[in-house]
Amino acid sequence: MGAELRVTNAFIPMASQLGLALIVVNVLLDQIGLPVPAVPTLLVAGAVAVDHHRWAGELFLGAVAACVIADFGWYVAGRLYGNRVMRMLCRISLTPDSCVNETQRRFERWGPNAIIVAKFVPGLSIIAPPLAGALRMGWLRFLGLSTLGAALWLTVYLGAGVLLKPQIDMLLPRVTNISGVFFSALGVLLAGYVAFKWWERRRFFAMLRMARISVEELYQLMQAERVPLIVDVRSSNARALEPRRIPGALHVPLDQVGIHVRDLPRDRDIVLYCTCPNEASAAQVAKLLMNHGFTRVRPLHGGLDAWIEAGYAVDVIPAVGAA
Repeated sequence: MGAELRVTNAFIPMASQLGLALIVVNVLLDQIGLPVPAVPTLLVAGAVAVDHHRWAGELFLGAVAACVIADFGWYVAGRLYGNRVMRMLCRISLTPDSCVNETQRRFERWGPNAIIVAKFVPGLSIIAPPLAGALRMGWLRFLGLSTLGAALWLTVYLGAGVLLKPQIDMLLPRVTNISGVFFSALGVLLAGYVAFKWWERRRFFAMLRMARISVEELYQLMQAERVPLIVDVRSSNARALEPRRIPGALHVPLDQVGIHVRDLPRDRDIVLYCTCPNEASAAQVAKLLMNHGFTRVRPLHGGLDAWIEAGYAVDVIPAVGAA
């Protein structure tokens, strides 16, 4: 026990000076979206803070500030660049399926409360701030919700560190004695995690590979006698970010396909479109419809963006409802 206490005490001077700054920077980088998880650091910091309440207060305020700075940066980016930021995040995300679909649906269900719980939900934590900016949430309201969410997130993990203090005190001496091995193993685990997510990403995009229809082909079909059924599979938030549609398009979001599948014609071409990278949502809906026996289903290559860039006519969606 004496050795454990000495190691913990030896950690305090470092934590109170350079360590405090490193923890705050770790939280900032984590919230920006870099693969440097802050939770393990917060657990250890919570254990150390049990005996040093003043340092704990400085840590808490600094970490909250780091969270809010990162969130507000993404909020401003979303407000300035709108849907382009969302597409960029989904394009580089290691979990594009979650980025494209789950996060926007959660934001729609929970509304502004999504900002409060976002840090506990993988994917939503990085998408919620720019989405709030793109949807024109007031900046004062956003800052208040972001601060509340950061305080809640930090309280949970720092509090967990407090509760796990005896176990952490037992672990720290061993980590100190085998620090080289520990950090090497940590690096291997991190690399393995990134590799696994990259493999999942490749598998997801492999699933999306199917025959697409170009905007030129769709335009020609729309001039023919047998016009295809055009389906807009975007979420309400995605439609709020880009409130235009291809003329005559039926709105069937991904999460409502099961409700409307019986109403869709099986003897007619069905063209699906969205505004997400690689037509991910449209391809997923096409996959679902194929599983239900539909054979004449194709996503629109390039989605609504390609249709607009080609200069074809669009309709403005009246009174788009967004969370």
